[in-house]
Amino acid sequence: MRSLSPLIVFLVLYLATSLVLHDFYSVPIAVAFLITVGYALLAMRGTLAKKLEAFTQGAGEPTMQLMILIFILSGAFAASAKAMGAVDSTVNLTLSVLPSNLLLPGVFLASCFISFSIGTSCGTIAALTPLAVGIAQAAGLNLPLMVGLVVGGTYFGDNLSFISDTTIIATQTQGCNMRDKFRTNIRIVLPVALLLLIIYYIIGVNSHASTPSGDFMLVKLLPYLCVIVTALCGVHVILVLILGLVATGIIGICTGDFTPLSWLAHMNEGMMGMAELILCTVLAGGMLAIIRADGGIDYIIQHLTQHIHTRRGAEFSIATLVALVNVCTANNTVAIITTGGIAHDIARRFHISPRRSASILDTMSCFAQGLLPYGAQVLIAAGLAGINPVSIIPYLYYPFLIGIAVFISIALRRKGTEVSPC
Repeated sequence: MRSLSPLIVFLVLYLATSLVLHDFYSVPIAVAFLITVGYALLAMRGTLAKKLEAFTQGAGEPTMQLMILIFILSGAFAASAKAMGAVDSTVNLTLSVLPSNLLLPGVFLASCFISFSIGTSCGTIAALTPLAVGIAQAAGLNLPLMVGLVVGGTYFGDNLSFISDTTIIATQTQGCNMRDKFRTNIRIVLPVALLLLIIYYIIGVNSHASTPSGDFMLVKLLPYLCVIVTALCGVHVILVLILGLVATGIIGICTGDFTPLSWLAHMNEGMMGMAELILCTVLAGGMLAIIRADGGIDYIIQHLTQHIHTRRGAEFSIATLVALVNVCTANNTVAIITTGGIAHDIARRFHISPRRSASILDTMSCFAQGLLPYGAQVLIAAGLAGINPVSIIPYLYYPFLIGIAVFISIALRRKGTEVSPC
């Protein structure tokens, strides 16, 4: 247990303080990681030089550096796309084509599509929640229900988008490409999304109201389409993001949304916006390397899998681990960063494919994050709608159902999956 004490320190420092202060964003997550790293350097076995060597190797590991480069490019792309009006055009186009008697499934579909396009649940919530509030008021619909379907739909994109930080981290930590993870993931979550479209249609079929929308330009959707199509074609994620970034620059300059110099400024703003995530990634990678060098990772895997003899059991352990850490950290990105290395080792020992373990990590983190009244997504939506965060939770059907879908997919694994761990 001593070798796991840094993880315990991190969870206690972050979780306990947040509970006492009733604010899960009172303790900066990067500072919590920094304090934990300091503790690990002082408390773990070995000389300081050896521990620093382990930290720097973990923080500077090639996969970690590739992940950071992806974050930088993602931030630059997202900020420049937003500055050129791509987000507004996507929102307005989606809302303009909604039939008045399909408000609920239409808004849910809009939330799914927009979050998939822009790769962020919080950004989609910020864009769509005010519109959902207006629709609810015009149609006399339940406001928490409307906000809940917006929040739920954002997890569809957060879980599948090629530029989502959770997707990037899950695929990089498990060593698979995004296309393979997408194909595995879509089989689990698409039936849930289709089922919810039917449910929302039944609930709101008698609702009628005009859907507020603004102007849009189809050309401004091209950067998102470029990213989606090239990623689905198997192009390397770095090249995908570079192509998308170049597309935003060309279109934004041609439409007069920014000048070449202001485009560079927006790119810089987006990159700086990823600073906290990059710091957390580096510090978490170094911290876990110290824990690994002290035998902590082996301890976790041994005790987590000591009664497990099948891939099914190993997958359940990965799913449970990331969900529990997510509940403690209230951040699905941090949960995947923290558990990604452990999940990779479990997957390797029980011959679970990287795309499968990446899919479980990402989906179960979205499941846990989507049911937390103190998660960023719910708090943002509740603040914009002026309602209690707890009132939204009963209507978060999508994250709840994808969690069930993951467990069903694990439980229904084909026979003949009993293995001896490597």
